[in-house]
Amino acid sequence: MSKTPQQTLVGIDVGGTFTDIFVIDQLSGQVSVHKVASTRGREADGFFTGVRLGVSDLSEIAAIIHGTTVGTNALLERKGAKTGLITTEGFRDLLQMRRRDRPSTWGLWGQYTPVVARAQSYEVTERVLADGTVHTPLDEADIRQAVQQLLDANVESVAVVFINAHANACNEHQARTLIDSLWPNKHVSVSSELLPEIREFERASTTALNAYLQPVVGNYLRTLDTRLHSEGFNGEFLIVQSNGGLMNSEAAAQTPVRTALSGPAAGVYASAYLASQSGFENVITCDMGGTSFDISVVADGKAALASQTSVDFGLVIRSPMIEITTIGAGGGSIAWIDPEGMLRIGPESAGSTPGPVCYGRGNDRPTVTDANVVLGRINSEQPIGGQLQSLDKKAAEAAIARHIGEPLGMDVMAAAEAVVDVANAVMAGAIRLVSIERGHDPRQFAAMPFGGGGALHTCALVREIGLASALVPRYPGIVSALGCVIADMRQDFVKTINQPLADIDPSALESHIEHFSGNGRQQLLEAKAEFSEIEVQVSLDMLYIGQTHSVDVLLTQVTQLDETIISAAFEKRYLQVYGRLLDNVSTAVINLRVAVIGKRPKFDLNVLAPDNKHSLEQAQRGTRPVYHGGSHHDAAVYDRLRLPTGCSINGPCVLEQADTTIWIEPGFYAIVDKFGNLVVRQQ
Repeated sequence: MSKTPQQTLVGIDVGGTFTDIFVIDQLSGQVSVHKVASTRGREADGFFTGVRLGVSDLSEIAAIIHGTTVGTNALLERKGAKTGLITTEGFRDLLQMRRRDRPSTWGLWGQYTPVVARAQSYEVTERVLADGTVHTPLDEADIRQAVQQLLDANVESVAVVFINAHANACNEHQARTLIDSLWPNKHVSVSSELLPEIREFERASTTALNAYLQPVVGNYLRTLDTRLHSEGFNGEFLIVQSNGGLMNSEAAAQTPVRTALSGPAAGVYASAYLASQSGFENVITCDMGGTSFDISVVADGKAALASQTSVDFGLVIRSPMIEITTIGAGGGSIAWIDPEGMLRIGPESAGSTPGPVCYGRGNDRPTVTDANVVLGRINSEQPIGGQLQSLDKKAAEAAIARHIGEPLGMDVMAAAEAVVDVANAVMAGAIRLVSIERGHDPRQFAAMPFGGGGALHTCALVREIGLASALVPRYPGIVSALGCVIADMRQDFVKTINQPLADIDPSALESHIEHFSGNGRQQLLEAKAEFSEIEVQVSLDMLYIGQTHSVDVLLTQVTQLDETIISAAFEKRYLQVYGRLLDNVSTAVINLRVAVIGKRPKFDLNVLAPDNKHSLEQAQRGTRPVYHGGSHHDAAVYDRLRLPTGCSINGPCVLEQADTTIWIEPGFYAIVDKFGNLVVRQQ
């Protein structure tokens, strides 16, 4: 079909198993979705295969918005660049000492190895005091010597972290200027530019991880950028940040640490928007892909942001990120029997290569996907993704019988259901951690499953946890790619205050807010994006004096500030988080945070609605036996995308579409809403 030039938006999310593509023509509203196998180690190949499926002529594309797991995988698999650290004399072991925590509660020995080896950590003469006073100027000869030693060791990327640089960055700026003149590439990360914030370990860890990722992510993004333009693309190329906002590809190449949860964040962002537009303000997102199960809470229409996260033990990133809990319970997670004879799921995954046993690519250990195939919930003759003509159900049965059934004394169907039941229990436990144990009542929340496998487990999660309902999006398998298309651009700023509230000059605080707001607006205006509005969000990290952990306090008023206004906002937030206030204890402001958000126009969700050209009877494809609760059920099978608005279907039934499969258990029913979502409830 002929399109008006540059009217097409493409969202593309590269996951561990599948690369998902969402394409919308902004003029006609026409939508198409695609899934292709990810090409681990050659992610660019899968990226271009997906783009070409969606749009044949790249010159028609107004913007490509990309959610990537390249940085995440590099961290988890320790496949970043050889990195060096230059720091203040006496602080060489910042990364090794961490917070003196350890991965296991018991035992004296840890298993943590920093991304920067101690041999590649060098000290230089310089010192700034906590109040910002320069105690010792930078010795440039030390910098030159450290740089030469790093180059002699074939180090590719360097991190510069000086103590108290958040209070006065002059020595770091001087070091940056000198290193830029000596270093052979762009891979230089400086803590005061990346995170001008108190707490030296978190600042050092974030800066070191950024340096560790710069060559990997930077080369990947620049390769994509170059190849896109060589093939006729001249629109925007934007990258999803871990906070759900967007930045341009060059900024992402320079600060890749901000993309550590890029793909999952896009999915949560999309879920919050889709749910809110559909009348669901409280949802728990359940992203089940091939390798992991990611959970996030959206309360009152907003996803929760965390100020820092650990991608893995010791790999601490302090940067605003959507709060996401990840466990190894994806469709490709391997089922196994532990030495005590207990059935376990993951965290090892078959991924996309070789994939589950039923893919027929050499794996012989059963996965959650294999169990769903054996149970009849996944149609072995019509797999999602379009890469395989069929799935080898007999091979899956043999693997489950051998590795699970025989050791546990079960027949193959009971063993397959046990695999799914354990996977459901693991997922339900993780959901309880982010809901019940954090003060949320699950009866007030709906599950929102997405990813290729999430909708297969929806009813079980609703049943086990006591959730009110479930909201299954129109295209669950590509929600993260859809999130890329609707995400807003975002610039975050932080300044350490570290003063008692009583000592703070409100006018100085307002001056910082105005400065950051102006910088953020300018950066957004320099982008080629179109914005419907620009929003500024201001928050403070605050605590009672003597505490270690702070709470994030949103300021709804940012002019004419005074101690009373700030104190009231703190007490409201502290009471919400902890349930009680402390008497006769003074408060302090640790950090000021300003987020400048460029709101991008959203497409009308009605373009996702059913065309209502088919009746419920016409949408039915027949029936097939599905094993559930210890017996086979004759389940109706529907073409999900043909179901008309307002129709109601009762379980047991299977709903099939190109990007996912939905299993409605006996005792549940589903209604198609005006946007084509499925609202699933217990009868």
